[in-house]
Amino acid sequence: MMKNYKKELWFHTKTRVEFINITREVEQALHNSGIKHGLCLVNPMHITASVFINDDEGGLHADYKKWLEQNIPHNPELYKHNLTGETNADAHIKRQVMGREVIVAVTDNKLDFGPWEQIFYGEFDGKRDKRVLIKIIGE
Repeated sequence: MMKNYKKELWFHTKTRVEFINITREVEQALHNSGIKHGLCLVNPMHITASVFINDDEGGLHADYKKWLEQNIPHNPELYKHNLTGETNADAHIKRQVMGREVIVAVTDNKLDFGPWEQIFYGEFDGKRDKRVLIKIIGE
């Protein structure tokens, strides 16, 4: 019989751009779900944040931040979106580049990861409350 499980994670980052490893929280949600085989969706519930899978290596994360800022700078004068009074057009674009969500297969109540894979929350317009949805479906 198909089951489903939902959990939300909440964040309030100290900086505007930040990457947070949420792998353990997702694994704990999977464990709590009791689902042995299925799919796990993890996505931010905000249009200026991302969830992505990659290596938990500080140099790589610094490279991401550097590349994103060089190519999509936080300069409110550059973007038409900011004519609405917002100053976060760059965060919307950074989210689009880094992706919206991840889906991970579940086997024997474990996330099916390749070597070095971890799940990260990427914040691009931080310093305020935001949430991530974990939705697990399966048997």
